[in-house]
Amino acid sequence: MRVPGSHAVLVCAALLFVMAADTAALAWHEAARAQAIAPALTLIDVRTLAGVATLLVAALLSLLYFYRRRVYILCWVAAWLLTGMSRLLAAREFPGELIPLVAYGLSQFLSIVSALVFVLSADAYRTRLTLRRNHVLALLPLLIWFGLAPLPLGTVAVFAPGHLLAAGGLAAAGVAHLRLLRDTRLVGAAVVGGMLLLLAASNAWVAIGADGPAGEALERTTFVSLALYLVAALGMQLMTFEDMTYELRLTNRRLESAQDELRDLVTRDALTGCRNRRFFDEVIGREVQRHRRYRIPLSLLFIDVDRFKAVNDTLGHEAGDRVLQQVAAFLINNVREPDDVFRWGGDEFLILISCSLVQAERKAVELKLDFAHSDPGGLPSGVGLSIGCAEVTPDASDIMAVVKMADGRMYQDKRGAAPSLPVAGLGIRGSAAGSG
Repeated sequence: MRVPGSHAVLVCAALLFVMAADTAALAWHEAARAQAIAPALTLIDVRTLAGVATLLVAALLSLLYFYRRRVYILCWVAAWLLTGMSRLLAAREFPGELIPLVAYGLSQFLSIVSALVFVLSADAYRTRLTLRRNHVLALLPLLIWFGLAPLPLGTVAVFAPGHLLAAGGLAAAGVAHLRLLRDTRLVGAAVVGGMLLLLAASNAWVAIGADGPAGEALERTTFVSLALYLVAALGMQLMTFEDMTYELRLTNRRLESAQDELRDLVTRDALTGCRNRRFFDEVIGREVQRHRRYRIPLSLLFIDVDRFKAVNDTLGHEAGDRVLQQVAAFLINNVREPDDVFRWGGDEFLILISCSLVQAERKAVELKLDFAHSDPGGLPSGVGLSIGCAEVTPDASDIMAVVKMADGRMYQDKRGAAPSLPVAGLGIRGSAAGSG
């Protein structure tokens, strides 16, 4: 049976909250009773302090979860609750001889489970978390051992194994969070991962060097672990904030990409792949100013496809569309990359080219000859190009007059007459391709 990870962890976190609150209340009750009996003993057990501190961290993270609604934060809350319950369970004094042994074994088991939940939190950040029955069943042998082994063998049976297994889980959690750093560049993930690795080292040192659950070495290490846990909590807060900004950056990138795609759709002719008149209207003013500022010559080539109407009338519009696509591909492949090819309308194209009128005339003749001698996909016989040229002079004030002049020169080229005539008052010079 598969249960959605967020629902399962939410239920577990709620139950853990109730259990942790009860455990904390009992621990404080025992401490208050002990203080009433012996007023001179004002020191609080370090494990109780650590347990209460971790529960406070869990409460703060739970508020963060209700704001962000992310499963990895919920896993953090569950892990902190388990850690707090483990500390408080180990700190509480139980009556009798057997119950304290079982309580300590369960506290070690909860410490191991909390480390594993920290591992799940890193996985939940990258992928959707799902909890399966075999995940829970895998913990059953550990629960039996840590719950029952202390009865015949004492706390020594679960002290070192518990800390070593917790160290392994915390090390895996630390590595998993450092992998998040590699994938997402979140500094908070580095802080959390580093602190979890240090906690793993601390648990391993306790398992090897401490002399038992009541030793002074364990108490000193508990203070160190508490400090590491608090720094890890700050790293989690930082990681959540970075996650929000990271998500915002991704959203902005997607929005910019969508805007670029939309702009490309609006400014590009769907049939030929050339830019359209809308894009020409957007860039022509900027191009004229740039060429005027740097004194770069600018010319227009106005191109018409010969016998296109006959192709449409005799072979159909699909054949006409193929002709337009082949002509557009030819023009794009035979001009420089900085020069723009526009579909002006119908079978007319316009090229914005950075050169003088003489160079534009040469380019027009070159295009006509190359197109006549090429075979770009079996064009119908008689299909050719008629090209008219016009140069935008530095004092040009009306770009559409330049286009109109190039259009007129194109019709002269189509009729075979191409005198080169200056036009006063428009700031343009024009000719048809092939004119002398």
